[in-house]
Amino acid sequence: MQRNKAGRAPSGHQFSRLKPAEIDPLAEYGLPSKGEKRLLNHKTQEAYYAKIAERYLAFCTDAGDRDSLQRQFSRLALSDSSTSTGNTSTPLLPAGSTSSSDSSTTPHLPVPSSSDNLSQILSALRKLREALVASSRIDDFTTQVYLFAVRLGILSSSFETYLPSLLYLLRVIHRSPSHPLTSVEYHEVVSYLVLDTACRRGDLAEAYNFRNRYGLKDAKVDATLKALVMDDWVAWRRTKRSVDGYRVRLMEFAEPGIRQTILKAFGRAYLSVGYEYLEEVMGMKWEEMVRGYGVGWEREDSGRVVIRRIGGRTQ
Repeated sequence: MQRNKAGRAPSGHQFSRLKPAEIDPLAEYGLPSKGEKRLLNHKTQEAYYAKIAERYLAFCTDAGDRDSLQRQFSRLALSDSSTSTGNTSTPLLPAGSTSSSDSSTTPHLPVPSSSDNLSQILSALRKLREALVASSRIDDFTTQVYLFAVRLGILSSSFETYLPSLLYLLRVIHRSPSHPLTSVEYHEVVSYLVLDTACRRGDLAEAYNFRNRYGLKDAKVDATLKALVMDDWVAWRRTKRSVDGYRVRLMEFAEPGIRQTILKAFGRAYLSVGYEYLEEVMGMKWEEMVRGYGVGWEREDSGRVVIRRIGGRTQ
């Protein structure tokens, strides 16, 4: 090795011995809409999707039990809503079934936090969806990716993920003569679109329009729409307990509005009500009503909640 006058090796040799920085496989590619071309290759798309699925399985494994997994999804949803301007017995997997099978992990990848990891997965899915559109690919793989995006987007309450995916499945993929959706997939996608329109957007007229246009026949979706129209809290809770986790997440968008209506009904109809009865009917703790809905009623030590008091007569 040649040395300079100071007896030191050239600096380039020192840097050549440094280890290259580890790059997260999900962050390796950019958005095709921003000029990324590597993801247009079909083999690359399939390999990238495998990495996304592997990371998601690692996320589910890291979360642990069902309740912890649901909290991770809710945490991301709360984070998104705070920065935006605009239940099953097992962990819910976007793979089509709600049961967890194999637990794959990626020990060589750092996982900073569960919510950050889920955000990375959603971002990677957006890149892959853009690549599929840019490469004009419509086949079984494309359908699988978009259904995955729909289910994961719903679980994380990310309408920016699931709504474009729903519309692409219905307007592009299903109209393809070679690879239309199966009847089961079509029913699933349409039911999600109807529920999203009614529960998140609050547009019941458009929800019924979609239901009729796409020929959806689903008793539980009909019961949900009817409960919203009638402000029927009892029917709403009964229906919510009978549907799968994906529909539950969509129904949760409308729940604050219905609860607000029921609290107003209590305020008009009752002078006082039992504390435990109120919590049971509302499906939430007293502290949550005060904090989330601004309830100003008086809770007594006797176990009753005084809604309003009648003043004595004046002579």
